[in-house]
Amino acid sequence: MGAMADLMADDMVWLNAGDPTLPWIGPRDGKEEIFAFLGVFSENFQTTKWENTDVLAVGDTVAIFGDMNGITTKSGQEIGDFTFALRAKVRDGQVVLWNGFEDSFAVSQAYDAK
Repeated sequence: MGAMADLMADDMVWLNAGDPTLPWIGPRDGKEEIFAFLGVFSENFQTTKWENTDVLAVGDTVAIFGDMNGITTKSGQEIGDFTFALRAKVRDGQVVLWNGFEDSFAVSQAYDAK
């Protein structure tokens, strides 16, 4: 976690777009909120697949696209393969923005499965 914290700007924003009923969706501002969020995320979601398929960089911005899968711990349900996109911005060698996009409909269905 120390190495990760070193890569993060103090004013970093972590934003996962999607269904706001999922506990890891929404903005997190600053390292303290981000590390608290990572705890919530890891309690609720187990990533079983993360494959980057395309990475593009222009100036201070990186875009990553790929395929993902996971299990929501609330239901134990596997989501099924879905695509993701990630936009990150860097300033002075530190990440200032991490903006993730996923198929939150499929994730919501798995999270709320009974």
